[in-house]
Amino acid sequence: MKKEYEFSKARRGAVVGLAGKTRITIYLDNEIVQEFKKQAEKTGKGYQTLINEALKMYLGNKQKTLTADVVRKIVREELEATS
Repeated sequence: MKKEYEFSKARRGAVVGLAGKTRITIYLDNEIVQEFKKQAEKTGKGYQTLINEALKMYLGNKQKTLTADVVRKIVREELEATS
């Protein structure tokens, strides 16, 4: 182990990116996130994984342009289906 390390060109974030994944920032309604977190506790999966699966299922059933309104609709449909 060195006594000192050079960090002047260091960057924050993951050392190795995930293949096939894109990091984005998205704003969802609080109740949507809370419901997916509840489902995550029950299933043992991460809530982001559940949201991703819901979006994949939706796109598999309907080929539409994915807009913020479409994402909201998908999430609401998934929450109704699991309630």
